[in-house]
Amino acid sequence: MVKSCFLVLASFLYPILIFFEYFCGMVKVSIIGSGNVARHLINAFEKSETVEIVQVYVRNPETVLLEIGFDKITNDITTLDEADIYIIAVSDNAIAGVSADLPFINRFVVHTSGSVPLDALSDKNHKGVFYPLQTFTKNKEVDFKEIPLCIEAQFGADYQLLERVARVISDKVFAINTAQRRALHVAAVFVNNFTNHMYSIGNDICKENQVPFEILQPLIKETAEKIKVLSPEEAQTGPARRNDSSTIAAHLAFLSDYNQKNIYSLLTQSIQNNVKEL
Repeated sequence: MVKSCFLVLASFLYPILIFFEYFCGMVKVSIIGSGNVARHLINAFEKSETVEIVQVYVRNPETVLLEIGFDKITNDITTLDEADIYIIAVSDNAIAGVSADLPFINRFVVHTSGSVPLDALSDKNHKGVFYPLQTFTKNKEVDFKEIPLCIEAQFGADYQLLERVARVISDKVFAINTAQRRALHVAAVFVNNFTNHMYSIGNDICKENQVPFEILQPLIKETAEKIKVLSPEEAQTGPARRNDSSTIAAHLAFLSDYNQKNIYSLLTQSIQNNVKEL
């Protein structure tokens, strides 16, 4: 009788214990990759008391030695230890291949790309996305608490676990599906990559004319700060916004680089078209 009651109690408590372990206990994470995103994730998780990095898979172990101990590094994908989440942080073109090469089934695997769909991951495992929307550079620290984390998962339980892990390192967690993430990634290229290229052109013009680029830095800072309180359309200024044709003509005459002239003309026209639509 006692044994029977014990078995009934055990069968009742087991799912509760599993639930507690899955959602309340230490979360075990394996990171696959050694690029900028992987290294920053390692640094962020290493500061956590609720997420444990059990292993990092890299082709060259020396690439992440500064971020984590050698005992947690493997360069043999067939020796991956059991984890709650496997985070693939490799180049976009390599995600599908790495996912297919994983030596297990029915585990939870996510990638960190903004442009790769959820379906690019192998069907043999549960799928998810753990996309930090930020620009990462080697040896440049970031505050992960301020970085938006865009997450997606096939199944509700996986999503809850992913959200829990995301909130450990970030205060800004968003449920973003594949189509939305694709749009975000394109928008991010405009506001980050293309904007940085504009800085590069500005720097070239300054160099050619013996002007310190640092003079422009307060302007760059104010431009970024304004859109926290104004829409980009409201914050737009400059000769194109004012339709100052004489200044625009003077700028184009000043520019000797063909590429710079084309970019200036194209952006001027785009701003003027946008103003007409407002």
